[in-house]
Amino acid sequence: MQPSSTGAPAGAGASTPSSPPSETDLRHRPGDRAFRRANLALFAAGVATFVLLYSTQGLLPILSADLDLTPGQAAWTASAATLGLALALLPASALSDRYGRTAVMTASTVAASGIALLLPLAPNLTTLVVLRAVQGAALAGLPATAMAYLAEEIHPSALASAMGLYVAGNSIGGMGGRLVSGWAAAAWGWRWGLAVSAALALLAALAFRLLIPRARNFRPVPVDARALARTVGTHLRNPLLLRLYALGMLFMAVFGAVYNTVGYRLTSAPFNLPQSLAASIFVVYLVGTASSASAGRLTARLGRRGTLYVAIGTTGAGLLLSLAGSLAAALLGLVLITAGFFAGHATASSAVGRTATHGRAQASALYLIAYYLGNSLGGTLGADAYHSSGWDGAAAVGLTAMTLAAAVTLYATHRAHHATVRPRPVRG
Repeated sequence: MQPSSTGAPAGAGASTPSSPPSETDLRHRPGDRAFRRANLALFAAGVATFVLLYSTQGLLPILSADLDLTPGQAAWTASAATLGLALALLPASALSDRYGRTAVMTASTVAASGIALLLPLAPNLTTLVVLRAVQGAALAGLPATAMAYLAEEIHPSALASAMGLYVAGNSIGGMGGRLVSGWAAAAWGWRWGLAVSAALALLAALAFRLLIPRARNFRPVPVDARALARTVGTHLRNPLLLRLYALGMLFMAVFGAVYNTVGYRLTSAPFNLPQSLAASIFVVYLVGTASSASAGRLTARLGRRGTLYVAIGTTGAGLLLSLAGSLAAALLGLVLITAGFFAGHATASSAVGRTATHGRAQASALYLIAYYLGNSLGGTLGADAYHSSGWDGAAAVGLTAMTLAAAVTLYATHRAHHATVRPRPVRG
């Protein structure tokens, strides 16, 4: 089997190079049966990941009421999982270079699903937060490895659409997990909500294992800590990758701030929705499914930076609209926030796979470290801001993040324009 990356030294935490013609011929193309199976398998993997990762987010108001917690305290049950995942991503990506993408992804989903079965038994907040952190670390083997698998096994012409479908699986998992757990929790309590999430994730993990095609462009390499550090250092010195990492962090900060607090807002005055109806708000994830799946087509028309401007503008407009006092404006604002977030994330994450010429698993891991750190930071800050200033405070956290994202994209546009406008040489 031949690897996908080029120019990486053996043991650098990236696969050994192969000749470009054979590599391209081995990659799955649209229309191939293996291409469809790979897309469906990674879609199921995205479902399992996000069902587990955000299993407590839709339950935060119930957790607060049952355990007498502030929004900031309850939010730690969501932030601990993303923080644990972020810290374990690089070691997990190194293991995937040694033992294979599919093996690590399978082990990750099984371990995280097993821990999910323990969550309903947690006696207190501390135990629940610790288990969630461990579960997040167990999940780390899937996200960065999945992105590397797609970059290696899918033909470059279809990578953006395949990545968009994977992100769409994330949105389906996020929606389905929150809806089902929220409804179950409203009827029987938060422990049953977590149990239902665990069962749903196990089904998705099984579908992933049955569908995933054998990797054809991967060759195992030894885990070399020094070579891994060199690969990571190379990525961190790449200005384009750094900008993509910053964008992933900022988009996810908005998402964490909004979705950690929207349940509190909808169940409080002036809306006073029942918990079962407030949980249904996560159906807007379908908008994220559509926007992430169409991000590749939008990029083909507007370019990467053009698509990012659209995503930032859509997210910002949604945040501003959500400040209005009516329920209709709040819901429409949430739709726009969700659409903009998923479009921005799909665009930035697919660009990482194209930009990294070697060590793709590590490049993807660094993106996701920034991405999930942004979720932990934004979710915690947003919950604290909501506790002190209501929805205006949570929205202010999101608007600050989008202002910074616009600044990063404007800087990239300026750099690109400066690089293309060069003075003509003077001829004597």
